[in-house]
Amino acid sequence: MTNLTAFISLLSGTFDNRAQWEEKKQQGESDFVFAKHVNTVCNHKIQDLPTDFYGIFLLEESYYTTQGKTNPSHHLFLFTETEDGILLTSYEIPDGYQKTSFTYENLGELSYHALSPSPKFTPALYRKTKNGWEGGSVSQFSPVMRFTLWERFSAECLEVSEVIEINGKRVFGFDEPILYRRCEN
Repeated sequence: MTNLTAFISLLSGTFDNRAQWEEKKQQGESDFVFAKHVNTVCNHKIQDLPTDFYGIFLLEESYYTTQGKTNPSHHLFLFTETEDGILLTSYEIPDGYQKTSFTYENLGELSYHALSPSPKFTPALYRKTKNGWEGGSVSQFSPVMRFTLWERFSAECLEVSEVIEINGKRVFGFDEPILYRRCEN
């Protein structure tokens, strides 16, 4: 199994932070986010992939619920293996889809040539560790908005820290990573 295949096997599937969320509720932290990710490989839905293409496209459906309101945020990522590790490149939502309705269920066939990497997102690099993979990136979405991503992936848990700052003030994110565990189907 290649590093890329092993990496994607950790990320593919349905995950949520129910255990962490329940613990936070019991501690009186009622505003901690309940989050769910549905991660699906979608290369078979992308036409015109080059014959020497060795990357894996993954559609990530994310749902964040706070104070009874759920906000969907979906992304298309390309994972490639490099000398330094696994590189995550974020792609723009393809034409004809909205960020909130861009789901695997709604995904039709796409042309590889119509896909474009996000110019705002700095690709994230993940390096193999003793227990899994770890990495991230810092992206300057605008002159005043910075996005910091740090993640650690293992068979036990996906630890995800996402922080958005505007003019140096955090407007999204938490003091500790969100701990996602694989859901039983």
